Amino acid sequence: MDSTSPRSSALKFTGTESYVATDDLTVAVNAAVTLERPLLVKGEPGTGKTELARQVSAALGLEMIEWHIKSTTKAQQGLYEYDAVSRLRDSQLGDERVHNVANYIKRGKLWQAFDREQKCVLLIDEVDKADIEFPNDLLQELDRMEFHVYETGETIKARQRPIVIITSNNEKELPDAFLRRCFFHYIRFPDIDTMRAIVEVHFPGLKPALLTTALTQFYEIRETNGLKKKPSTSEVLDWLKLLLAEDLSAEDLKQTGNSALPRLHGALLKNEQDVHLFERLAFLARGQR
Repeated sequence: MDSTSPRSSALKFTGTESYVATDDLTVAVNAAVTLERPLLVKGEPGTGKTELARQVSAALGLEMIEWHIKSTTKAQQGLYEYDAVSRLRDSQLGDERVHNVANYIKRGKLWQAFDREQKCVLLIDEVDKADIEFPNDLLQELDRMEFHVYETGETIKARQRPIVIITSNNEKELPDAFLRRCFFHYIRFPDIDTMRAIVEVHFPGLKPALLTTALTQFYEIRETNGLKKKPSTSEVLDWLKLLLAEDLSAEDLKQTGNSALPRLHGALLKNEQDVHLFERLAFLARGQR
């Protein structure tokens, strides 16, 4: 084990200048680091789960390896893939490479993380997108930090145990055996004070009146009954960027005319059902006047 690598007990995450981390989130990150267990982070899309891993990497000065999961992703791909087709083709062509099976082994993200001389951060992003068996298929590898390569007969062990951060959008339940091996944290949607701090990071010096009016409208939208998709943190930041680009004031935002829709609502409402909902609300409001 490399003596120059930072010890887990010495690593402390406190957030960064570009990422507002709440106290409970920093406690969760540091607990997972101390326990040397994967940190499972759940929360609404757009609450900064993926960005958390990048910020932990930046704050601790560690390399980042990202494994983005799709519906077709298999756990084996995170370890390695054996390209038997290429080996067969090369054998037919008389290529000397065929005599060494290692030439046809493609290292996956876990192997890359295990092979690093220095501790790194491994992000397994949106684990719930894959098949329900996907988390179970990684139990031993994440627990023991090793796996066997059957084609070469070698056992790959982590040189330095990586900091593993796993994100989930809560689209499906994860197996109990998998959950037992993780430290869990749910990122709650930011309250208005935390959101102000987040906005200040991205848009320092924003006029208080504009910020107050914009956030008031944003939270009113999120709390509207019947909304199919609530706008997220990333979407309110996009919206504020547009408001600044259009040089709109707090008074401009308040003047919605006959529509209950906010200015530039396309940054916040992402489907026609929610747009129609606000149009119906505006119609009902006019009828009650």
